[in-house]
Amino acid sequence: MTTPVEPATRKRVLKVIFISLLLDLISFTFILPLFPKLLEFYRNVEAPLDPSAPPSKTLLSSVLGYLNAYKASFARPIDSRYDIVLLGGALGSLFSLLQAIASPIIGHFSDRYGRRTALLLSMTGNILSVLLWVMATDFRTFLASRIVGGLSEGNVQLATAIATDISDPSKRGSTMALIGACFSIAFTFGPALGAWLSSFSTVAANPFATAAGVSLTLIVVETLYLYFCLPETLPALTQKTEPTGTQVSSTESEEKKKPATTPTTTKPTAVQRTNSHFLLNFTHFSFLLFFSGMEFSLPFMTYDLFAYDSAKNGRLLGFVGLIASLLQGGVTRRLPPLLSVRIGVIACLLAFIMLGRITSVLGLYGAAALLATTSATVVTGLNALSSFESHEGERGGKLGMLRSWGQLGRGLGPVLFTSIYWWAGREVAYGIGALGMSWVALLVMYALKSPPGSERVRKESQVAEEEKKEL
Repeated sequence: MTTPVEPATRKRVLKVIFISLLLDLISFTFILPLFPKLLEFYRNVEAPLDPSAPPSKTLLSSVLGYLNAYKASFARPIDSRYDIVLLGGALGSLFSLLQAIASPIIGHFSDRYGRRTALLLSMTGNILSVLLWVMATDFRTFLASRIVGGLSEGNVQLATAIATDISDPSKRGSTMALIGACFSIAFTFGPALGAWLSSFSTVAANPFATAAGVSLTLIVVETLYLYFCLPETLPALTQKTEPTGTQVSSTESEEKKKPATTPTTTKPTAVQRTNSHFLLNFTHFSFLLFFSGMEFSLPFMTYDLFAYDSAKNGRLLGFVGLIASLLQGGVTRRLPPLLSVRIGVIACLLAFIMLGRITSVLGLYGAAALLATTSATVVTGLNALSSFESHEGERGGKLGMLRSWGQLGRGLGPVLFTSIYWWAGREVAYGIGALGMSWVALLVMYALKSPPGSERVRKESQVAEEEKKEL
């Protein structure tokens, strides 16, 4: 069983995790509303549609050649403007598939060598990734940036593991909601800020260098902050004595003085499993398979249906983030994890149905409010449920596997969904998504159960007061 963490230490670590993750996610969300215009820029430079332009032999022209061959396999003609949709989906899928490979490795590494070490190594990769984006005057460099980022991004899963290390079961749900609030706040400001920064073209060869440069600054500041302020939290490496008031024997004392790379040999307390990790992982995969397709297609759908530019897409994503942050702060952290997951999945199902039928901006924002509910609940709840099913010595690996399955869904979702959107149109794509989310709803309603202790919800006034103090 995890040694209780002193309140002052928990408060300090939570503050570091909240600030660093917020910086990381704001930087990460800069690029989201820029994808359509960013890919359009590279296409115009390296593979122009003008038939009078001389043929180019670039990586992007080769990729678009494969896309054209793929388009030719469909019976109905596909307009060339949809090239950007499928290309964007392919890049989103590539990033997530790389995350699916890297997440378990990062998680197991953190279980052996510590959360802090793993997080700082992950940040080194993030810096390199964003630096490549700053220098991306061609598609090849931009693609390298996405590959490095996909293989190194581990901030979210490691922040989740750290938060679990320092939280007892009664506080775990609210702590997970705090991490979810970072996502919500980042989506409130990050996309809009990224769209605004993209309006400043400081480098002619890369119109998005300003947004990339600010993103790089945030990542460097985050890395320095983590290096100087984040302590190690992995229970096996913290070398804390048990706060029982009893004298620690000399044998126990010597055991705790072992090198940090050698975990203590104390057998962890067995965890009473309510839900198998396979079931939790499969639920995460199924949910994100459909949700990520809808999420990724949203800027393209608004571009196609309402002629939205980067600024308007940024405002839409900001609205989603604002609603989600309000829900995270006022509702989600007070809900049992399983109830949180169920509410979010039903909201997602309703959003799919609406997005297949909307004809007005008002309807678009109504669906966006439902998506905000989903963003504020489902992944946060699944992370909490998985942490209840893991002991301290395997937590990083189990959370890494949960993220890996989810990223596999994120990897397949965008390319499959945008392909259907491209081939059959918006109504069919979102209709299929609604059917898929109905399957996920059956899973969370009838297959998942609440682990012992996860239903313990403290009085709302006590929760609010404690979280205010921790922040």
